Amino acid sequence: MQGYRLKFEHYRIGDHIYRIRSLRDKQQYYDPDGTAEKVGITSANWSLFGVVWPAAQMLARHMDSYAIEGRRILEVGCGLALASIVLHRRGADITTSDYHPMVPTFLRANMMLNHLTHIDTISGNWAETEKEPERFDLIIGSDILYERGHFDLLSAFINRHARAEAEVVIVDPGRGHTGKFSRRMETLGYTFSEERTEMQLANRQPFRGRIMTYRRSLARSGLAKGAISV
Repeated sequence: MQGYRLKFEHYRIGDHIYRIRSLRDKQQYYDPDGTAEKVGITSANWSLFGVVWPAAQMLARHMDSYAIEGRRILEVGCGLALASIVLHRRGADITTSDYHPMVPTFLRANMMLNHLTHIDTISGNWAETEKEPERFDLIIGSDILYERGHFDLLSAFINRHARAEAEVVIVDPGRGHTGKFSRRMETLGYTFSEERTEMQLANRQPFRGRIMTYRRSLARSGLAKGAISV
């Protein structure tokens, strides 16, 4: 692929091994047409989409046995979308979203590497307001609260795309903005629970993370609508 230094990695998730094409390192920037710059992606964070981060590995493992029957699922800030690929192989109704313009290209390549078919994608710009957003039963993400302003944008994006009764699962490595995000989600009618867990990564390094789960019932959804508008 022109302009990129690539590598191929293997991840064992459950009983399956997934082959993922990723950037060879994080010191890369290739935006000849200014496409990434137009959506606010700087040279400093351009390469972040092309790495399978530790939290993404934990989310993928969590989704390998998660209840999916009858649920429409969205992965937010998917990057290389390892969790979505795992879910797709399981037969889930999965849609991806990310605002980086190179994500669709890498996703198509990784789907082919794993002998899987197409995954649907929607806009991943959290600040964009769609007139008739698609709605989902389960929304997932990993390590997506690494900037101060993300908690407000992300909660609003989730609220637009979540059905009245919905569940949100986010894996976080322990960043400092999760408390504000959780409080914001509570105002939108979600209850919150957290599991602190650890795992051995593909490179055999240990990783400790938090699996944060938010659930909203139909009754709490009605209460939230009366209290706040997003």
